[in-house]
Amino acid sequence: MMRPFRNFITTLFLSYITFVAPAQADNRIDGQRPDAPALAAYGSYEVGTRPVEMINAAQIDIVAIDPSADRPAQFPTYDRPLTVQLWYPAFPGATGSQELRAFMRDGRNEVGLNGQGTLWAAPIIGDGPFPLVIVSHGYPGNRFLMSHLAENIASKGYIVASIDHTDSTYRTLSAFGSTLVNRTLDQLFVLNEMERINNDSSHFLQGLVDTSNTAVVGYSMGGYGALITAGAGVTQAAVDSPFGAPFGLLDVHLSGSDSHNNQPDSRIKTIVGFAPWGRQIGFFSDDTMQGISMPMMLLGGSVDDVSDYENGIRAAWQGATNSDRVLVTFDNANHNAGAPMPSPEEGYEFDPLLGFAPFEHYADAVWDNVRMNNISQHFVTAWLGKHLKNDAAMDAYLDLIPNSEDGVFSVDDDGAFTEDHTYWTGFANRTAKGLHFERLNTGE
Repeated sequence: MMRPFRNFITTLFLSYITFVAPAQADNRIDGQRPDAPALAAYGSYEVGTRPVEMINAAQIDIVAIDPSADRPAQFPTYDRPLTVQLWYPAFPGATGSQELRAFMRDGRNEVGLNGQGTLWAAPIIGDGPFPLVIVSHGYPGNRFLMSHLAENIASKGYIVASIDHTDSTYRTLSAFGSTLVNRTLDQLFVLNEMERINNDSSHFLQGLVDTSNTAVVGYSMGGYGALITAGAGVTQAAVDSPFGAPFGLLDVHLSGSDSHNNQPDSRIKTIVGFAPWGRQIGFFSDDTMQGISMPMMLLGGSVDDVSDYENGIRAAWQGATNSDRVLVTFDNANHNAGAPMPSPEEGYEFDPLLGFAPFEHYADAVWDNVRMNNISQHFVTAWLGKHLKNDAAMDAYLDLIPNSEDGVFSVDDDGAFTEDHTYWTGFANRTAKGLHFERLNTGE
């Protein structure tokens, strides 16, 4: 006689649990808006992803140096660990988890990120080797901060290696001097490791990595490192800066020094910098920026108050007069323009230890994250296609009038573009808004 009542209570309880239990956040990194420009779409390859551990032996341990003490006779060293997430074209039909586990900006909470990369999928054989793209996050950040771009690019036939920079991640945040010294060193070390991997018959990517066609993509401090890697040495003022690095150790990147004159590495064909940091406080100058001779794309927000748009991002672009270079500007966007993935939903709430909601680390006050990401995917696809794959079809997407708002969309009765059509290639009518695309050639 009790069973019907117990069943009713059980049903009511389960219904309550089903109703109130919070759903696990989806946290998509592969969002594609209906108004995404043409080249933002994923490519023809399925994507695999997995982490690898790398060790850069016998590096100076800047965190262990006491800057208030006397200069030591010998600086402490350590074997510098780097976790690198790889994204790569995968063998069709791979099954398995597509959830990445990543820590948020708070450095305490691990969340799931969902995309199209399948963990531990086997790489495709026979279509390679593929150009290499090294991705370098901001301070702080981690190897997943630009995962939206990493897996998107991998689907188009690239090997992507995204670095967890020790002392700069949400979990390892430490002395800023370590970041200043190690960014370029990490990027070049990963390049060498990826070449070793390509020649290692026991490695799953053996023979698939074309390191002779490499790009470095960096955001903020990753962009700072990319500028140095491309040939822009730092100034003496940067070396002497009280927060540059203890005992002048940043002189390893000093413009004109023997150590810096070994750069750029001939395997690196281009860099892409999102809001690169440093020019705004004199870490670079017009003279040191002339060390860059490879093609360069910079992207930034017009009201960036971290890297400073006018005196930082734009000044770096203008000063690199030995480079063919473009600048993509998101009008009224701040420092997070185009690079960070959308904020995990778990980061929407205020964090008293941070003093802000982690959401703010990823988002922009004006622009939608997915919209910015799609635009970045579009332009980076065109740039890498041109400079790493020599794809002449990409030129049309990089030959644009400077102000997107000035574009005229004009078609005839058959839908063909007329002679007065000047709308941005790849953007549907009414979607090229709030953007600038500017080009300077070598010597300008």
